[in-house]
Amino acid sequence: MIIILFGPPGCGKGTQAALIKKNFGYPHLSTGDMLREAVNNNTETGQLAAKIMEQGKLVSDEIVINIIKERIVKDDCEKGFILDGFPRTLSQAEALDKMLKNLNRHVKLVIEFAVNDNVLIERIAGRFSCKDCGAGYNDLTLIPKKEGVCDICGGHNFIRRKDDNKETTLKRLEAYNEETMPLLPYYKKKNLLFSIDGLAKIDDVANEVEELIKK
Repeated sequence: MIIILFGPPGCGKGTQAALIKKNFGYPHLSTGDMLREAVNNNTETGQLAAKIMEQGKLVSDEIVINIIKERIVKDDCEKGFILDGFPRTLSQAEALDKMLKNLNRHVKLVIEFAVNDNVLIERIAGRFSCKDCGAGYNDLTLIPKKEGVCDICGGHNFIRRKDDNKETTLKRLEAYNEETMPLLPYYKKKNLLFSIDGLAKIDDVANEVEELIKK
């Protein structure tokens, strides 16, 4: 099964992708990770991408599609995979469909993690983590059981990302809404799109996702 996940930063998409991978065994493919892997492995497409990036330019849709193609023909993607961060535009979606069709494959499920922008901003602004073990927390939804002490490792060092603030989050949301939201009707017309409340409890979201995959 080929699954595409949509949702703005902070919607819990990464958490759900990890759970899908754990429960169903589908690899979680990030275009950024695949691009770096292609460059590091010195594939033909990776070499081309490296030259373009060295010039400070963005790689073309064609290169990204070729990198995805190189990745999904590997054995671990035979039963399916999860795409996260791609496609971002209608032209990319159409190019992806064309490439998959040539491989006699097609997207089976598209999940949108819908959010209330204001609530999402509050959630992101409240994020912090343990510097020692990386455990994540949130002022609103998940505070340590004992104040100032990490539940996982007992550490006392907590940090917050500088970009976890209202201004940066607003910019990310604007970019997502402008670039990606127009894609939703494309997949809705194909009867592939399902929307889930991305700000619901993690287990509730995971149960909904699991039901969609098992349909």
